[in-house]
Amino acid sequence: MKRRLSIISRRTLACALVSACLALSACGAEAEREEAATVVTAEDATAGTTAAAEMPVMGPQRNVLAFGNSLFAGYNVDPDESYPARLEAALRAQGINARVANAGVSADTTAAGRQRLAFTLDAQESKPELVILELGGNDLLRGIEPAETRANLEAMLQELQSRNIPVLLMGLVAPPNYGPEFQQAYDAIYPELAERYGAELVPFFLEPVYQRPDLIQADRIHPTAQGIEALVAATADDVAAALPDAASANDD
Repeated sequence: MKRRLSIISRRTLACALVSACLALSACGAEAEREEAATVVTAEDATAGTTAAAEMPVMGPQRNVLAFGNSLFAGYNVDPDESYPARLEAALRAQGINARVANAGVSADTTAAGRQRLAFTLDAQESKPELVILELGGNDLLRGIEPAETRANLEAMLQELQSRNIPVLLMGLVAPPNYGPEFQQAYDAIYPELAERYGAELVPFFLEPVYQRPDLIQADRIHPTAQGIEALVAATADDVAAALPDAASANDD
C-alpha cells in the first residue's frame, strides 16, 4: 500500500530538509531540529542486521537496480557502505537472495537519468525484477521547475512500465524558500506519479536522517555511512514488499 504525507507533515519535513540535507535555507532550521521525532538510528540498523545475520538466504537470486544520484552512488563513503550495498546486505539478512546493482551517478538530475535509463537497463546481465528510482534532489538544488522534473520522472516510469519492471519511487519534498506554488507543485510529483503508474512509494527518502546532523556529512547534504545504515533500516522492508512474487517474476 502506498504511503502518503499529509499537507502539514510535508511542510514540516520540507523545512527540515532545507536545514539538514539540502542546505538551501537556514530559515526555521533550529526550530525544526527542536521538534521531537522518532527516527531509526544507525545503531538500531546495525543491531537489526546483526541479529538477522544467521538467517539462511533462500530461493533464486532477486535482481534489483538502484537507479539514482549521489545518494545511491555513495558520495564520500566506501563502495561497500553505499545505500545499494548496505541494502543488499539487509535483504540477505532477511533471507532474500538479493543482488542490488548500483546505478547511482553523482550530480545526476532527472534529465540526466532520463537520458541514461534505457542504456542502463539494456546493460544489465539479467532483467531487474525491481527498479528503485531515486532522482530529483539535484533538480531542487538547481531550482529546476517542477514541471520539468515531473516530465522526466514520468518518462522514466513509462520506460519501466513498457518493460514490465516494477518500481519503488523514492520521494522528496521541496524547501519552502522557493515559495508555496513551487513547493505545492513539487510535493505532488511523487505521490501522483506513483499512483498513476502503479509504483510503490517511499514519500520522503531522507526522513530518517533529516533531523540528525550527526548522520550527515560536513557538506550538510549527503548522509554518512551511519546515516546510510539508518536509511536502509527504514526502507529495506519497503524494498522487500515491492519485490514481485518470485514465481511471477521468473515467468516474465
